[in-house]
Amino acid sequence: MRALVVHEHGPLENLRLQSFPDPEPAPDEVLVEVHAASVNFPDLLVIGGTYQKLPPRPFVPGKDLAGTVARVGANVTGLRAGDRVMAQIEYGAYAEKAVVPAVNCHLMPEAMSYAEGAAMGLVYLTAHLALVERGMLKRGEVVLVSGAAGGVGLATVQLARALGATVIAAVGSEEKAALAREHGAHHVICTEVPDLRDNLRQQVYAATGERGVDLVVDSVGGDVFDASLRALAWCGRLVIVGFAGGRIPEVRAGYLLVKNIALIGLQASDYRDREPAKVQRIQQALFALHEEGKVKPHVMATFPLEAYREALAAVRDRRVLGKVVIEMRKR
Repeated sequence: MRALVVHEHGPLENLRLQSFPDPEPAPDEVLVEVHAASVNFPDLLVIGGTYQKLPPRPFVPGKDLAGTVARVGANVTGLRAGDRVMAQIEYGAYAEKAVVPAVNCHLMPEAMSYAEGAAMGLVYLTAHLALVERGMLKRGEVVLVSGAAGGVGLATVQLARALGATVIAAVGSEEKAALAREHGAHHVICTEVPDLRDNLRQQVYAATGERGVDLVVDSVGGDVFDASLRALAWCGRLVIVGFAGGRIPEVRAGYLLVKNIALIGLQASDYRDREPAKVQRIQQALFALHEEGKVKPHVMATFPLEAYREALAAVRDRRVLGKVVIEMRKR
């Protein structure tokens, strides 16, 4: 099969498109013919060797895929050859074939394209866990979403709106602001401003009648995290999803105490591995919202496998609005 392979960690130029041995499914796994794989920011960290979990080299990166089941392992029930599935895995999606634990496969709705299925993987699972499982969102609460035009951010905007929240999207440009509004944001605030530490809170207070927000879902970190923390209302919660902005912030515990606020971490892939049945239920709920038209992945562009560097570089250089997808098979 053709695959993108990491032999040595480093820049994207280290990644090679080459022939690689077909994987073989274990008894509890399925072999999937991959049609589409979406690009996630953590994939770049894996390729670069800075992610918290790194497989032995050489390996195929990629965490989100959609395709058809080619073969099932001896212990697998409920799936069969020809089924259209999407899945999240730790690595291996950037190839024409991948093995997936059967418990991590999700049967796709018939109307969903492979590109949509791949794009509806990790970011929507992260958004749901951040809002519902970790953030304990209640209908009518106010949610601030940082990086709101990115993959996780836009999924969170859509899902928070669908769950009955008032959504404030934090973005860095007018183009991103327009996209956030199009996908459900009630208010949009700008992070590319002088004195972000005070300015962001002023923008939030203007949108909330000086109250602040009940929940922040932050995937940016750095100065945006620092400013968002100050915008929390009394007894507010901030869910930490990632640090796409680069700097990992530090917090004084006394500030959490005096404002009665909570910081909550989220590593979505742990739920995939530790509680796959819960993830199955979440994915079915997300599919139902998709069929109702309440959530829909925004696939900015699709790239053929041969153009993988362009796809990955778009994420690296923060030029992506929503998601980009690599198509593994020629149409």
